[in-house]
Amino acid sequence: MQKVLIAGGAGFIGSHLCKSFLSDSLGVICVDSLITGDEKNIKPFITNPNFKFLRYDITQPLQDKELSELDYIFNLASPASPNKKSQRSYINYPIETLLANSDGTHYLLELAKINSAKFLYVSSSEVYGDPELSPQPETYFGNVNPNGIRSVYDEGKRFGEAITMAYVRKFNIDARIIRIFNTYGPKMQKDDGRVVSNFINQAIEGKPLTVYGDGSQTRSFCYVDDMINGLKLAMLTLNTKGEVINLGNPDERTILELAKTIKQMTNSSSKIEFKELPEDDPKVRRPDIEKAKRLLKWSPNINLEHGLKKTIEYFKKL
Repeated sequence: MQKVLIAGGAGFIGSHLCKSFLSDSLGVICVDSLITGDEKNIKPFITNPNFKFLRYDITQPLQDKELSELDYIFNLASPASPNKKSQRSYINYPIETLLANSDGTHYLLELAKINSAKFLYVSSSEVYGDPELSPQPETYFGNVNPNGIRSVYDEGKRFGEAITMAYVRKFNIDARIIRIFNTYGPKMQKDDGRVVSNFINQAIEGKPLTVYGDGSQTRSFCYVDDMINGLKLAMLTLNTKGEVINLGNPDERTILELAKTIKQMTNSSSKIEFKELPEDDPKVRRPDIEKAKRLLKWSPNINLEHGLKKTIEYFKKL
Protein backbone atom coordinates (compact mmCIF):
# COMPACT_ATOMS: atom_id res chain seq x y z
CA MET A 1 0.00 0.00 0.00
CA GLN A 2 1.30 3.44 -0.90
CA LYS A 3 1.62 5.96 1.94
CA VAL A 4 1.04 9.72 1.93
CA LEU A 5 1.99 12.16 4.68
CA ILE A 6 -0.15 15.30 4.85
CA ALA A 7 1.25 18.04 7.09
CA GLY A 8 -1.58 20.34 8.10
CA GLY A 9 -3.97 17.46 7.49
CA ALA A 10 -6.46 18.55 10.18
CA GLY A 11 -6.97 21.90 8.47
CA PHE A 12 -9.63 22.88 5.97
CA ILE A 13 -7.96 21.79 2.72
CA GLY A 14 -5.75 19.18 4.40
CA SER A 15 -8.69 17.22 5.84
CA HIS A 16 -10.38 17.10 2.43
CA LEU A 17 -7.10 15.79 0.99
CA CYS A 18 -6.93 13.10 3.72
CA LYS A 19 -10.47 11.99 2.86
CA SER A 20 -9.72 11.83 -0.85
CA PHE A 21 -6.59 9.68 -0.46
CA LEU A 22 -8.36 7.36 2.00
CA SER A 23 -11.06 6.91 -0.66
CA ASP A 24 -8.25 5.86 -3.01
CA SER A 25 -7.19 3.20 -0.43
CA LEU A 26 -3.83 4.82 0.36
CA GLY A 27 -2.31 4.86 3.82
CA VAL A 28 -2.66 8.41 5.17
CA ILE A 29 -0.54 9.94 7.94
CA CYS A 30 -1.95 13.27 9.10
CA VAL A 31 0.52 15.49 10.97
CA ASP A 32 -0.89 18.62 12.61
CA SER A 33 -0.08 20.75 15.66
CA LEU A 34 -3.75 21.83 15.86
CA ILE A 35 -2.77 25.49 16.22
CA THR A 36 -5.28 26.35 13.50
CA GLY A 37 -6.39 22.85 12.45
CA ASP A 38 -9.30 21.09 14.16
CA GLU A 39 -9.51 17.48 15.31
CA LYS A 40 -13.21 17.50 14.34
CA ASN A 41 -12.15 17.65 10.69
CA ILE A 42 -10.43 14.26 10.91
CA LYS A 43 -12.71 12.59 13.47
CA PRO A 44 -14.52 10.52 10.77
CA PHE A 45 -11.18 8.95 9.74
CA ILE A 46 -9.86 7.92 13.17
CA THR A 47 -11.37 4.41 13.02
CA ASN A 48 -10.03 3.82 9.51
CA PRO A 49 -7.09 1.37 9.77
CA ASN A 50 -5.38 3.18 6.89
CA PHE A 51 -5.35 6.48 8.80
CA LYS A 52 -2.90 7.66 11.46
CA PHE A 53 -2.93 11.03 13.23
CA LEU A 54 0.23 12.50 14.77
CA ARG A 55 -0.24 15.65 16.82
CA TYR A 56 3.13 17.21 16.15
CA ASP A 57 4.74 20.54 15.31
CA ILE A 58 6.68 20.19 12.05
CA THR A 59 9.05 22.96 13.11
CA GLN A 60 10.76 20.21 15.14
CA PRO A 61 12.57 17.29 13.42
CA LEU A 62 10.13 14.51 12.59
CA GLN A 63 11.09 11.24 14.27
CA ASP A 64 8.55 8.42 14.19
CA LYS A 65 8.87 4.83 13.04
CA GLU A 66 5.67 5.29 11.04
CA LEU A 67 7.37 7.94 8.90
CA SER A 68 9.22 5.46 6.72
CA GLU A 69 8.49 4.04 3.29
CA LEU A 70 6.57 7.19 2.39
CA ASP A 71 5.60 7.71 -1.23
CA TYR A 72 4.16 11.23 -1.10
CA ILE A 73 4.55 14.23 1.22
CA PHE A 74 2.32 17.33 1.14
CA ASN A 75 3.12 20.44 3.18
CA LEU A 76 -0.06 22.41 3.86
CA ALA A 77 0.94 23.27 7.43
CA SER A 78 0.54 26.99 8.05
CA PRO A 79 -1.96 29.48 9.42
CA ALA A 80 -3.58 31.08 6.36
CA SER A 81 -6.13 33.71 7.40
CA PRO A 82 -5.05 37.39 7.25
CA ASN A 83 -7.88 38.60 9.51
CA LYS A 84 -6.31 39.82 12.76
CA LYS A 85 -9.68 39.51 14.54
CA SER A 86 -9.53 35.74 14.06
CA GLN A 87 -7.61 33.75 16.67
CA ARG A 88 -6.55 31.41 13.85
CA SER A 89 -4.92 34.08 11.69
CA TYR A 90 -1.26 34.35 10.81
CA ILE A 91 -1.36 37.89 12.20
CA ASN A 92 -1.84 36.32 15.64
CA TYR A 93 0.66 33.50 14.97
CA PRO A 94 3.44 35.40 13.15
CA ILE A 95 6.46 33.40 14.40
CA GLU A 96 4.66 30.06 14.04
CA THR A 97 3.72 30.96 10.46
CA LEU A 98 7.30 31.84 9.51
CA LEU A 99 8.69 28.70 11.14
CA ALA A 100 6.08 26.35 9.64
CA ASN A 101 7.05 27.51 6.16
CA SER A 102 10.79 27.60 6.80
CA ASP A 103 11.94 25.02 9.39
CA GLY A 104 8.82 22.92 8.80
CA THR A 105 9.38 22.76 5.05
CA HIS A 106 13.08 22.01 5.63
CA TYR A 107 12.35 19.01 7.88
CA LEU A 108 9.70 17.66 5.51
CA LEU A 109 12.09 17.98 2.57
CA GLU A 110 14.67 16.02 4.57
CA LEU A 111 12.01 13.35 5.14
CA ALA A 112 11.29 13.30 1.40
CA LYS A 113 15.02 12.90 0.68
CA ILE A 114 15.38 9.98 3.12
CA ASN A 115 12.28 8.22 1.75
CA SER A 116 12.82 9.13 -1.94
CA ALA A 117 9.25 10.44 -1.71
CA LYS A 118 7.56 12.89 -4.06
CA PHE A 119 7.03 16.27 -2.38
CA LEU A 120 4.47 19.03 -2.87
CA TYR A 121 4.77 22.42 -1.23
CA VAL A 122 1.51 24.32 -0.94
CA SER A 123 2.39 27.95 -1.54
CA SER A 124 -0.08 30.77 -2.02
CA SER A 125 -1.20 33.52 -4.35
CA GLU A 126 0.05 35.80 -1.56
CA VAL A 127 3.57 35.46 -3.00
CA TYR A 128 2.31 37.91 -5.66
CA GLY A 129 1.55 40.49 -2.95
CA ASP A 130 -0.45 43.46 -4.25
CA PRO A 131 0.11 42.61 -7.92
CA GLU A 132 0.73 45.17 -10.66
CA LEU A 133 -0.13 42.52 -13.26
CA SER A 134 -3.43 40.69 -13.70
CA PRO A 135 -4.10 37.85 -14.14
CA GLN A 136 -1.00 36.62 -12.29
CA PRO A 137 1.13 34.07 -14.19
CA GLU A 138 3.74 31.90 -12.47
CA THR A 139 6.48 33.96 -14.12
CA TYR A 140 5.43 37.13 -12.25
CA PHE A 141 7.77 37.89 -9.32
CA GLY A 142 5.18 39.81 -7.33
CA ASN A 143 4.94 43.08 -5.42
CA VAL A 144 5.39 42.18 -1.74
CA ASN A 145 6.09 44.37 1.28
CA PRO A 146 8.87 42.33 2.98
CA ASN A 147 8.26 43.75 6.47
CA GLY A 148 4.57 44.68 6.52
CA ILE A 149 1.97 43.02 8.72
CA ARG A 150 1.22 40.36 6.06
CA SER A 151 4.89 39.63 5.38
CA VAL A 152 5.06 36.73 7.85
CA TYR A 153 2.82 34.75 5.48
CA ASP A 154 3.95 36.24 2.15
CA GLU A 155 7.66 35.91 2.85
CA GLY A 156 7.18 32.61 4.67
CA LYS A 157 5.66 31.16 1.51
CA ARG A 158 8.37 32.71 -0.67
CA PHE A 159 11.06 31.14 1.52
CA GLY A 160 9.22 27.79 1.39
CA GLU A 161 9.35 27.97 -2.39
CA ALA A 162 13.05 28.86 -2.35
CA ILE A 163 14.11 25.98 -0.11
CA THR A 164 11.93 23.53 -2.07
CA MET A 165 13.67 24.51 -5.31
CA ALA A 166 17.07 24.34 -3.55
CA TYR A 167 16.35 20.69 -2.68
CA VAL A 168 15.28 20.00 -6.26
CA ARG A 169 18.53 21.47 -7.61
CA LYS A 170 20.97 20.18 -4.99
CA PHE A 171 19.49 16.79 -4.07
CA ASN A 172 17.35 16.03 -7.13
CA ILE A 173 14.22 15.77 -4.94
CA ASP A 174 11.04 15.15 -6.95
CA ALA A 175 9.21 18.26 -5.70
CA ARG A 176 6.72 20.76 -7.07
CA ILE A 177 5.24 24.06 -5.84
CA ILE A 178 1.53 24.85 -6.04
CA ARG A 179 0.32 28.41 -5.55
CA ILE A 180 -3.27 28.14 -4.43
CA PHE A 181 -5.73 31.02 -4.72
CA ASN A 182 -8.73 31.65 -2.42
CA THR A 183 -10.41 28.32 -1.65
CA TYR A 184 -13.72 27.78 0.13
CA GLY A 185 -16.23 25.06 1.00
CA PRO A 186 -17.43 22.80 3.84
CA LYS A 187 -15.07 22.34 6.82
CA MET A 188 -13.98 25.97 6.78
CA GLN A 189 -13.76 27.16 10.36
CA LYS A 190 -16.59 29.49 11.34
CA ASP A 191 -14.12 31.84 13.04
CA ASP A 192 -11.24 31.61 10.58
CA GLY A 193 -11.71 35.24 9.51
CA ARG A 194 -11.76 34.52 5.77
CA VAL A 195 -14.14 36.49 3.62
CA VAL A 196 -16.46 33.66 2.47
CA SER A 197 -17.01 32.22 5.96
CA ASN A 198 -17.31 35.73 7.41
CA PHE A 199 -20.02 36.81 4.98
CA ILE A 200 -22.00 33.56 5.21
CA ASN A 201 -22.07 33.51 9.00
CA GLN A 202 -22.81 37.21 9.28
CA ALA A 203 -25.68 36.78 6.81
CA ILE A 204 -27.09 33.71 8.60
CA GLU A 205 -26.95 35.50 11.95
CA GLY A 206 -28.43 38.75 10.62
CA LYS A 207 -25.28 40.71 11.43
CA PRO A 208 -23.84 43.41 9.12
CA LEU A 209 -21.64 42.03 6.33
CA THR A 210 -18.24 43.62 6.88
CA VAL A 211 -16.68 44.91 3.66
CA TYR A 212 -13.23 46.46 3.93
CA GLY A 213 -12.53 49.50 1.76
CA ASP A 214 -15.15 50.21 -0.89
CA GLY A 215 -15.40 46.52 -1.86
CA SER A 216 -13.92 47.07 -5.32
CA GLN A 217 -10.91 44.81 -4.59
CA THR A 218 -11.21 41.48 -6.39
CA ARG A 219 -10.68 37.84 -5.48
CA SER A 220 -11.10 34.54 -7.35
CA PHE A 221 -12.81 31.76 -5.40
CA CYS A 222 -12.14 28.07 -6.01
CA TYR A 223 -14.40 25.37 -4.51
CA VAL A 224 -12.47 22.90 -2.37
CA ASP A 225 -13.34 19.80 -4.45
CA ASP A 226 -11.74 21.42 -7.51
CA MET A 227 -8.67 22.36 -5.46
CA ILE A 228 -8.23 18.81 -4.11
CA ASN A 229 -8.43 17.43 -7.64
CA GLY A 230 -5.75 19.90 -8.76
CA LEU A 231 -3.40 19.13 -5.85
CA LYS A 232 -3.62 15.40 -6.48
CA LEU A 233 -3.00 15.84 -10.21
CA ALA A 234 0.01 18.05 -9.47
CA MET A 235 1.51 15.33 -7.28
CA LEU A 236 0.61 12.31 -9.41
CA THR A 237 1.03 13.64 -12.96
CA LEU A 238 4.36 12.80 -14.59
CA ASN A 239 6.85 15.52 -15.47
CA THR A 240 5.79 18.04 -12.79
CA LYS A 241 9.11 17.87 -10.94
CA GLY A 242 10.47 21.38 -10.32
CA GLU A 243 7.34 23.07 -11.64
CA VAL A 244 5.53 26.04 -10.08
CA ILE A 245 1.81 25.94 -10.88
CA ASN A 246 -1.12 28.21 -10.05
CA LEU A 247 -4.35 26.53 -8.93
CA GLY A 248 -7.49 28.61 -8.58
CA ASN A 249 -10.65 29.72 -10.29
CA PRO A 250 -10.07 32.56 -12.80
CA ASP A 251 -13.65 33.79 -12.27
CA GLU A 252 -12.80 37.17 -10.70
CA ARG A 253 -15.38 38.87 -8.44
CA THR A 254 -15.34 42.06 -6.39
CA ILE A 255 -15.70 41.68 -2.63
CA LEU A 256 -18.84 43.82 -2.73
CA GLU A 257 -20.32 41.54 -5.41
CA LEU A 258 -19.55 38.52 -3.22
CA ALA A 259 -21.27 40.15 -0.23
CA LYS A 260 -24.39 40.93 -2.27
CA THR A 261 -24.47 37.39 -3.73
CA ILE A 262 -24.25 35.75 -0.29
CA LYS A 263 -26.84 38.17 1.15
CA GLN A 264 -29.25 37.21 -1.65
CA MET A 265 -28.56 33.45 -1.45
CA THR A 266 -29.19 33.39 2.32
CA ASN A 267 -32.28 35.62 2.08
CA SER A 268 -30.60 37.72 4.74
CA SER A 269 -31.81 41.07 6.07
CA SER A 270 -28.20 41.99 6.95
CA LYS A 271 -26.88 45.36 5.93
CA ILE A 272 -23.50 45.84 4.28
CA GLU A 273 -21.07 47.75 6.50
CA PHE A 274 -17.90 49.36 5.13
CA LYS A 275 -14.71 49.53 7.21
CA GLU A 276 -11.15 50.73 6.67
CA LEU A 277 -9.06 48.63 4.28
CA PRO A 278 -6.30 46.70 6.11
CA GLU A 279 -2.62 47.36 5.43
CA ASP A 280 -1.20 45.81 2.22
CA ASP A 281 -4.56 44.29 1.24
CA PRO A 282 -4.23 43.24 -2.44
CA LYS A 283 -6.44 45.17 -4.86
CA VAL A 284 -6.71 42.37 -7.42
CA ARG A 285 -6.33 38.61 -7.37
CA ARG A 286 -6.89 36.38 -10.39
CA PRO A 287 -4.89 33.30 -11.39
CA ASP A 288 -3.53 32.60 -14.83
CA ILE A 289 -4.17 28.82 -15.00
CA GLU A 290 -2.93 28.12 -18.52
CA LYS A 291 -0.01 26.12 -17.12
CA ALA A 292 -2.33 23.93 -15.01
CA LYS A 293 -4.51 23.35 -18.07
CA ARG A 294 -1.49 22.36 -20.14
CA LEU A 295 0.47 20.22 -17.64
CA LEU A 296 -2.33 18.78 -15.50
CA LYS A 297 -5.30 18.98 -17.87
CA TRP A 298 -6.99 20.74 -14.93
CA SER A 299 -9.49 23.52 -14.68
CA PRO A 300 -12.21 24.17 -12.08
CA ASN A 301 -15.67 22.70 -12.75
CA ILE A 302 -17.77 24.17 -9.91
CA ASN A 303 -19.02 27.73 -10.34
CA LEU A 304 -19.22 30.20 -7.47
CA GLU A 305 -22.98 30.08 -6.96
CA HIS A 306 -23.07 26.26 -6.84
CA GLY A 307 -20.12 26.14 -4.44
CA LEU A 308 -21.61 28.85 -2.22
CA LYS A 309 -24.89 26.91 -2.03
CA LYS A 310 -23.04 23.87 -0.63
CA THR A 311 -21.02 26.03 1.76
CA ILE A 312 -24.08 27.91 3.04
CA GLU A 313 -25.83 24.57 3.68
CA TYR A 314 -22.79 23.40 5.67
CA PHE A 315 -22.72 26.48 7.90
CA LYS A 316 -26.48 26.40 8.48
CA LYS A 317 -26.09 22.88 9.93
CA LEU A 318 -23.43 23.94 12.45
